[in-house]
Amino acid sequence: MLSTLPSDDRISTAHHAKLAYVYVRQSSVGQIRHHQESTALQYRLVDRAMGLGWPRDRIEVIDDDLGKSGADAHQRFGFQRLIAEVGLGHAGLVLSYDASRLARNNSDWHQLLQLCSMFRVLIADAERLYDPGLYHDRLLLGLSGIMSEAELHQIRQRLHQGERQKAARGELRMPLPAGLTHVPGGGIMLNPDGEVQARIRLVFENFVRLGSAKAVVRYLRETTLALPVRPLRGPAPHAVVWRDASDARVRAILKNPAYAGAYVYGRRCAAPERRGPESLSPTKAVPREEWEVCIKDAHPAYVSWEEYMSISDHLADNVGNYRAGHRGAPRRGRALLQGIVMCGICGRHMRLNYSGPKSDYPVYRCHSEAGMCAGQYCQEVRAPGIEAAVERLFLAALSPDQLAITLAALDEIDDDAHALERQWALKRERAAYEAERARRQYSVVEPENRLVARSLESIWEDKLREAERVEQDYQRWKAEQSAVLSAEDRARIATMGIKLPELWSAIGNAERKAIIRLVIDKVVVDQRRAKGMVWVRILWQTGASTEHWVMRGTQSYNEAAHAEQLEEKIRELNAAGCMDAQIAADLNAQGLPNCRGGLFDHGTIHLLRKRWGIPTVKINGVGNNPSRWPDGSYSVQGAADAIGVTAQTVFKWLKKGHLQGRQLAPGQPWQIDLTDDQIQVLQTKIRRTNPSRRQAS
Repeated sequence: MLSTLPSDDRISTAHHAKLAYVYVRQSSVGQIRHHQESTALQYRLVDRAMGLGWPRDRIEVIDDDLGKSGADAHQRFGFQRLIAEVGLGHAGLVLSYDASRLARNNSDWHQLLQLCSMFRVLIADAERLYDPGLYHDRLLLGLSGIMSEAELHQIRQRLHQGERQKAARGELRMPLPAGLTHVPGGGIMLNPDGEVQARIRLVFENFVRLGSAKAVVRYLRETTLALPVRPLRGPAPHAVVWRDASDARVRAILKNPAYAGAYVYGRRCAAPERRGPESLSPTKAVPREEWEVCIKDAHPAYVSWEEYMSISDHLADNVGNYRAGHRGAPRRGRALLQGIVMCGICGRHMRLNYSGPKSDYPVYRCHSEAGMCAGQYCQEVRAPGIEAAVERLFLAALSPDQLAITLAALDEIDDDAHALERQWALKRERAAYEAERARRQYSVVEPENRLVARSLESIWEDKLREAERVEQDYQRWKAEQSAVLSAEDRARIATMGIKLPELWSAIGNAERKAIIRLVIDKVVVDQRRAKGMVWVRILWQTGASTEHWVMRGTQSYNEAAHAEQLEEKIRELNAAGCMDAQIAADLNAQGLPNCRGGLFDHGTIHLLRKRWGIPTVKINGVGNNPSRWPDGSYSVQGAADAIGVTAQTVFKWLKKGHLQGRQLAPGQPWQIDLTDDQIQVLQTKIRRTNPSRRQAS
């Protein structure tokens, strides 16, 4: 390659008038570090370009892609620059040691060949010169690109096959999380740091207790407890560092099968469809059933494999994907049965929506018919009625176990307090050790070596301040904690028990939903079986099931389940001479609700009488109204005769307030109070008004 070659007749003056580009690439940083001769050999292609007639100042070296694979042009900015220079007509010659340096992908390789052919750019390697515009040269270059891609495939195949064989034996060294570490002689052990072990166990225990990763994050942040993390950057060994709790870090602990003592290979696979500017080599999780290698009990564990499976299933169930059978994590909304309501018509999960002016009224909807282009919901059930009924049944089911619940709650409070005390003890111990270690380092330095002593003294002071801060945080946490219950207090509380209804009303919505799910698996509802009623079937976690009927609120009494009963009661009370207000009070006393589940008033009774054609109970029975009532007040017709106007005028004056009258109830006769003086004033007003009207006409 370095010998002086005779000039090629394919090189013209037009080619020499343009630049020569030497492309240099190595596939990895390791090749750059260990195969320096190969890199130097590629740089010496500059001499070959000079031998072909290009002066040194007309030769450009593109080495931006050192350490990058040639399998794809994505993020290979040097290759993209070369393509751009060829397309702009700046290149006369492109040199590379061989085709594999330029591209190991046929699409990228043929794109370069097409551009070089269009702009009459020559391509040279370490052996010969090619003109892509000539058929035979283009054929050779195409075969070279094919062999380059095939070679990459063979290399990958051998490497991956060897990796899989080693992983199948459990001998492939995999990166370990912070809670585990490699044994120098081979094997894996728990991290010898006691605080790291205690913090990892705390995460698993609190997930089992709280039920969601976000709840664990909130718990760790409230108690200012950090998580151990091992960043996999830079050369090994990777030290453990402490970072604030986050959802991603908690999930990384809960989802890692290494903490269950399993050796797993193939948890993730490439996901090129997710590639973006911030993700150059994206991956996606592989389902547990499709892991290539899973060796259980391969090393010590923090939890058993069964516990890990349960936690993984719980995490998946916390994602609200009804099609996959996942209920979603309990949230803080008002709907008590979120995620566990099933449609009694089609058997699918019912989605939760909030309606109303403030979007705070929960409604369960089944979208199966809408999904099949039927244009409507399968059914829509309003939540408050059925949730109140399920809540009553739930509390009634727990009533016999109040003592056991009380004792379990006391034990959980004590366990949580002891666990936190243990975590704080380890945290204080670590801070004290770091301060003492900094002191020892400062003590062994020579006093005269102030350059080092000053730095160590500053580090010692920082560690002392950190230890003091941890101690202050601990004292603050200690002051906020409630006193530990004594044996006498525990016995007294156990004797008194917990009043479940009061406790139930004191906890938050998310806690209520989590407790409900511990006892109730599913709630099946169907409101099409009977008019104005909802059929409810409760599937308990014990495997038993109970069926109930709940009256639902309706927009009108035509759909109400107890419309016939109401009509019968109102007719009976009306026949007994009861007024509307008295009828409403009697119905409310008997526990009969209106169509929306509320209380009756006299206005509602009046409307119902008009709907069902029930006559008004008059003061004088069913006879005609007299001119004057026994108390001396006038009826409408009596007042009209006394004043000398029509009954319609009297009604108009009552509406405007010119006359004062009263009704015992809507629909009852008017009782108008009139004195002789008022009658004379009104008659005078009529006589004064009527002549003016005649004159105006």
